[in-house]
Amino acid sequence: MSPKILQFVKLYAIAVPVFFALDLLWLGLIAKPFYFRHLGYLLREKVIWWAAILFYLLFLIGLIVFVIGPSVESGSLRKALFLGCFFGFITYQTYELTNYALVKDWPAIVVAVDIAWGTVLSGLVSVITWWIFNRLFWGGRRYRNAISPLGR
Repeated sequence: MSPKILQFVKLYAIAVPVFFALDLLWLGLIAKPFYFRHLGYLLREKVIWWAAILFYLLFLIGLIVFVIGPSVESGSLRKALFLGCFFGFITYQTYELTNYALVKDWPAIVVAVDIAWGTVLSGLVSVITWWIFNRLFWGGRRYRNAISPLGR
């Protein structure tokens, strides 16, 4: 297995449980009443788990390819944070603004909250995954205090 693929597999193995734990905490406990209040009329009685899990798995491929992998390569935790937040903002606003434009009565408050959550979630997953990978596989030696937010 090539070093790049092996690194991707390691990052993925770290990011999956981090993302699941944070998002399930948000959706299952913290924001559950919020979503029921604003989207209860649209929610299914039973979640279609395969679709939810597929989203998580595919979203994380993008997060690793475009954010976490490049941040690990550069050794920049700041880059992981900045690009992670940016990736979350772009992806979540795409979903939310599309819904707001096309779905009748899609609440504006849900648009704002979901975009904010996606931004925070992606930033947190990127930073936590970067940090765990750095500690486990490089003994913390790859960190450099980047001057710019992109770590260049």
